[in-house]
Amino acid sequence: MCRVRDQSRKKGLQNGVLMSLLRGADDLAQFIARNYSGRVVEVGAGYSLEVARALQARGQDVVLTDKEERLSGSMRVEKDDIFSPRWELYRGASLLYSIRPPLEMQLAMGLLALELGADVLVRPLMDEVAELPGFARRLVNRGEARFYLFSARA
Repeated sequence: MCRVRDQSRKKGLQNGVLMSLLRGADDLAQFIARNYSGRVVEVGAGYSLEVARALQARGQDVVLTDKEERLSGSMRVEKDDIFSPRWELYRGASLLYSIRPPLEMQLAMGLLALELGADVLVRPLMDEVAELPGFARRLVNRGEARFYLFSARA
């Protein structure tokens, strides 16, 4: 019995209820919704769409991109390569964000964001945070969410 309970928690289940696997996902979504209007793009969305779902529930225009196109519930993940982006997915975005992106992906996001006039938000896995040319970086703590916000230098 104890082993089953431990395995369920690893999968995000607790007492039969699906729990968020990303600590602070709602706090992160709340920050984005309060500070950004219009389109926001999650780059490298993967399969953990908690932040995007919370943004969508708040009425935010969210575009999800990843290396493979798919449907996840009511959300569509668009196929895209951030190193050779499909501009129509990003046009009009005020923010590009990513959860646990590698350094090279952060750099590509920075280049695209500069051209768009957008900010970049990165929630790193550990301390893997790039220096993005043309941006000022600051660590933001909101509730249980910890992330780096890159804003274009004035």
